[in-house]
Amino acid sequence: MVTLAPAASAAEGPQVSGPVTGGRLGIPFNSSPVPLGAAGYTEQEYFFGGTATGYAQSGTWTGDGRWSVTPAEQAPYETRMLVRRPADPARFNGTVVVEWLNVTAGIDLDPDFQYENEELLRAGYAWVGVSAQQLGVDALKKIDPGRYGTLNHPGDTFSYDIFSQAAQALRHPQGADPLQGLKPKALIADGESQSAFRMVTYANAIQPVQRLYDGFLIHSRRDAGAPINLNQLSPAAWTRTDSGVPVLTVQTETDVLAPLNYFPAAQPDNPRFRLWEIPGTSHVDAHVQQLGQVEIQRFFPGITLPQCGLPPNDGQERYVMDAALAHLNAWVRYGAAPPEADRITITGTPPAMVRDQYGNAEGGIRTPALQAPAATLTGTGNTGDSLQCTLEGTTVPFTPEQLARLYPTNADYVAAVGRAAAQAVVKGFLLPADAAEIVRDAVH
Repeated sequence: MVTLAPAASAAEGPQVSGPVTGGRLGIPFNSSPVPLGAAGYTEQEYFFGGTATGYAQSGTWTGDGRWSVTPAEQAPYETRMLVRRPADPARFNGTVVVEWLNVTAGIDLDPDFQYENEELLRAGYAWVGVSAQQLGVDALKKIDPGRYGTLNHPGDTFSYDIFSQAAQALRHPQGADPLQGLKPKALIADGESQSAFRMVTYANAIQPVQRLYDGFLIHSRRDAGAPINLNQLSPAAWTRTDSGVPVLTVQTETDVLAPLNYFPAAQPDNPRFRLWEIPGTSHVDAHVQQLGQVEIQRFFPGITLPQCGLPPNDGQERYVMDAALAHLNAWVRYGAAPPEADRITITGTPPAMVRDQYGNAEGGIRTPALQAPAATLTGTGNTGDSLQCTLEGTTVPFTPEQLARLYPTNADYVAAVGRAAAQAVVKGFLLPADAAEIVRDAVH
């Protein structure tokens, strides 16, 4: 039943139950694709629910992102959150990363956990994945009715308030405590791809009203935000930065021009905003494909991803995402802003990326994969009939002759990678542990 909301609305604390057990396999859908026990982590699932409020656009929404909303209808809901946290409370660093689970594939997926898991686990974050959208909840009920049959999502108009109520459940739990006694000092809202579109709308329209998150990590957004409800779309716009919390937007090569076309909405850095663009990376890369398939195959054995004409991008996006998370956390907790980054070099009408002699895009954050190249890495250009192929970019390894000209011996290649990694650490775009891993990989 849908009712009208009062004239003003704030996120109310939902009732939380769990940890949830049972079901088809006795584990949550989206169970971690990387081992948690060895890192000293545990994974649990909780249900939370109550009454969610939808919103309607108020006034004209313009490109500066300073959008206003009014509360509209209300509806009951129950959804879930997946919690990965240090088993030892002493290891908790005080920050919870709250990821809006992505439903582009028709099921919940956790792409930013997959990109950021090394930094999340080694630095002691708690991570929470929220099933904020109807498509993901409806899929859960079909995949594992024994576990998820009681869930109820009234529609994506209510998704923003559901994401707000997830924050309330973490800060002030009613019923069960999803963090099992851990006291968060900061909540970082995180979303990739379609979830990033919703992060833009949340940051622009809901955060100024609710003020429940302490920072935003927006990964692979398009020029516009997501609809506030089924009838009102958002325009191309900046992410507003006047609500008092930091925003770090990270864009792959795929995202800057077509097909996502973020370029018209790119905004200058300021004391509350940073934009990082990473050439040689793709919207969906080989690393995330591999981990995503691990998650899905537990419930759908034998399923495989669409086969595209060329090998997918295998750049170093995950390492830059680790650095992005670490910098955003320092910004949120201690006021230490991330470094400013060059933008990918764009020229011409229509706009196009400038490429170097190896076919790699110029400008932006220069990873060792581009500074000591062994392949042409693109964010577009793959072939195939699926959306997946459009978004996964390509990896075209150099020929043995090209490699011999650039690096007469493997030691020369390792040295070049080492220099590039050290430069990226100094600039702040690689963490030392990840730089060391990149150099170790170069040896083999």
